[in-house]
Amino acid sequence: MARVVVAGGGIGGLAAALSIAKRGHHVVVLERSERFAELGAGLQLAPNAMHALTRLGPGAEVRAHAVHVDELRFMDGVTGAHVTSVPLTEGYQQRFGNPYVVVHRGELHGLLLAACRDAARIELCPGRPVAGYEQDGTRATAVLDSGERISSDALIGADGIHSAVRRQLVGDGPPRISGITVHRTIIPMDQVPEHLRWNAVTWWAGPKCHFVHYAIAGGKYLNLAASFDGGATRALAGVPVAKDTVRDLFSVLDAAPRQLLELGEQWKSWVLIDRAPVDGWTDGPVALLGDAAHPMLHYAAQGACQALEDAVVLGDLLDGGGADFARCFVEYNRLRRDRTAAVQRISRESIGLWHPAGAAAAARNAALSRMSPTDLHDHLAWMHGARDFTAGAPPGLPYQGAAR
Repeated sequence: MARVVVAGGGIGGLAAALSIAKRGHHVVVLERSERFAELGAGLQLAPNAMHALTRLGPGAEVRAHAVHVDELRFMDGVTGAHVTSVPLTEGYQQRFGNPYVVVHRGELHGLLLAACRDAARIELCPGRPVAGYEQDGTRATAVLDSGERISSDALIGADGIHSAVRRQLVGDGPPRISGITVHRTIIPMDQVPEHLRWNAVTWWAGPKCHFVHYAIAGGKYLNLAASFDGGATRALAGVPVAKDTVRDLFSVLDAAPRQLLELGEQWKSWVLIDRAPVDGWTDGPVALLGDAAHPMLHYAAQGACQALEDAVVLGDLLDGGGADFARCFVEYNRLRRDRTAAVQRISRESIGLWHPAGAAAAARNAALSRMSPTDLHDHLAWMHGARDFTAGAPPGLPYQGAAR
């Protein structure tokens, strides 16, 4: 039985621990914070993520906790007109084999954490920030901020977009600042007007801005996320912002989305960051996973989904006690690189779907309204319908992804 260290106890790190432990290895998860927890609010999980969660273990529990969504609903945010919807019920679920659901990030993290705590081969270690690593081709050592060294047969860097493992392995500097700021809050569902309680992921697209909302926590709350391209130049995360500021930024939107925004309190803001795809995520018995490997903007709603896919593919390759980790990691990198790079690029390109104005917005609306439900499902099939998690994007997709 090999010993594998995972740097990072978020969704990707815990998923990796479950997948690797199921293959007979002992896993040590080193989490930077003093306790295992997940920040943020709503999270969308397409069928590919649900397939991965079923393989990892807690798929049934996630289905039971999640809100099962009927449609992805696209609105012109300025006129208030309904442009199109992607239906997510019978035909969609029959084709892709699973529902499209939304959860609170903390719910998903908590279910993965519970599964890890129940696993005899997983050791959870909070308050152990990883600063870097050493490797000699056959063994890896996690170097902690304190100077402590924890040796293992392999190291997985699942320590997020600011990954210390990536900083040493790839060395590509700080993340790219997108210029877009997203403002988030949640509101009790009983405060939401009845006529706006749609069982949908709904987004209102406007000039240089868009607003997304959907139910979470079993329908008890409405998750609000309003993005504005104001050319931000400094990365911020979870910074409180005045309600009046949010209201003023989105004053161009129609009365219905503004009514929901007005209900929001205790807004917090994040400046969105990502990185360009890279070819290599491995260094001998060291590999990256999730946001450490392929951080992406949230406009394809696939960040967590792709981390879960990573975990499944990695575990499959490490099946058996005598795994050659360096060789397996090279194969993992090869199998996952093109698919995740396609999602990264699509997530950036999707800004062109959400933020145009005038004639460009009218052309977008016309193009989307001409697409049938089958067309829309065909468009998403490579991403949502994946089972082996290694296929990239087909060429020529006109509008990519779904906003989160």
